[in-house]
Amino acid sequence: MALFRRSVAILILICLGCSAQSAAPSDLNKRIERQVRAFYNLPAEVQVNLSTPKPSEFPNFETLTVTLNNGEHKQDVEFLLSKDSKTLIRLTKLDISKDPYVEIMKKIDTTGRPTRGNKGAKVKLVNYDDFECPYCSRMHSELFPTILKEYGDRVLLVYKDYPLAEIHPWAIHAAINANCLGEQNNDAYWDYADYIHTNKKDLDAEKTQDARFGVLDKLVLDQGQKHSVDVNRLQACVKAQNDSGVRASMKEADALGVNATPTLFINGEKVDGAQPVSVLRDVLNRALKDAGEPVPPPPAPSASQSASPSAK
Repeated sequence: MALFRRSVAILILICLGCSAQSAAPSDLNKRIERQVRAFYNLPAEVQVNLSTPKPSEFPNFETLTVTLNNGEHKQDVEFLLSKDSKTLIRLTKLDISKDPYVEIMKKIDTTGRPTRGNKGAKVKLVNYDDFECPYCSRMHSELFPTILKEYGDRVLLVYKDYPLAEIHPWAIHAAINANCLGEQNNDAYWDYADYIHTNKKDLDAEKTQDARFGVLDKLVLDQGQKHSVDVNRLQACVKAQNDSGVRASMKEADALGVNATPTLFINGEKVDGAQPVSVLRDVLNRALKDAGEPVPPPPAPSASQSASPSAK
């Protein structure tokens, strides 16, 4: 899969030369496929299909669509083919009349999602989260309370679901339960999220899947009682295990190019993986400056840093 993803990565400009000067279409297709396979180092199982060339906006070039298909994923890659059949160009056309980060944020639906921070903040951090992911737990510990403490009302934090069900069998169940709480009480959602990300090992210690589900259901009901929600409504929601909302969030994330957790979008700028807090600060500060908002002063060095021999 890694090779397949890499094969369709967006490139700025790639020119591939073909040697023959004239050939029948079938021979041309064969030469194009060999060039594409060799250049992108495609695995043997990936099928390469070519469209019929069509007129393009570039003189002396036609548009050719190359479809890569490994049986599970399909990707169309646009090329320009010279009319003399000697050159194939991979060209990425960027519309600089639009802000790409703004366009990304338009594709993220945060309606009704639990939030932390200032709802009126000009900088929004959206985190695609997986309750069973250890790296998500690490990121969670950086975001709360470190980032909120430093940035205060300058930012709004929102969590969306992207459980990796293939490797995390109780992640969808946990996400549904969290959303059942979030429908009624914002604080209950976050208390549940805090607990799961801090105590994931306790769930993993359970010997069976049913036992893990039982622990998750008890936790959500405990939080519901703590926050005085409608318990009957909460129990019905937990029992139903309706995953449509979670699946919709996963589909949205796929369309944005998310393929791992955690993945953050800070005013549209993508941050992959459990990055150190210094990286988050850089992206947040850039977003604040772009929004015309003041950047908080850098945090004071910790006692351990002050005591180190290199400290000045």
